[in-house]
Amino acid sequence: MSINYTAIPTAEARHYQAGGADAYGLPPERAVADGEGNPCRHCLGMIPKGAGMLILAHRPFPAPQPYAETGPIFLCADQCAQGAGTATPAMLGSPEYILRGYSADHRIVYGTGAVVPTDRLADEAEARFRDPRVAYLHVRSARNNCYQCRIDRA
Repeated sequence: MSINYTAIPTAEARHYQAGGADAYGLPPERAVADGEGNPCRHCLGMIPKGAGMLILAHRPFPAPQPYAETGPIFLCADQCAQGAGTATPAMLGSPEYILRGYSADHRIVYGTGAVVPTDRLADEAEARFRDPRVAYLHVRSARNNCYQCRIDRA
């Protein structure tokens, strides 16, 4: 089995980049990246020092429900190409992340969440996909629980 790291959809990124409301109904905040850990959830790269960036509340689920966590993310302020692929994205530079499985109805699949070393994400994702209840996975910050990207079956 192979996996695919999936960024937020381009239409969503363009909405935010055009000043559209975030998950809390607010326009994204504009800032300048300091080059110290501002991962773009669309291109899946690090926002370069001095580049414009957006800070906003994002809910990576199709609708509000008890398991639909909302939290802060960064995006490139200017349009960027959507990142995706089977290789670990450049933005995942921390030593470990939370990996958590979700069902087709967007509920946490209990027993699938763990803090995983970054170099083990692909192997651990493949192991979780052996559970037929798991439709997709989230990669989240091990320190702040911020949403990073999604992993799907390739």
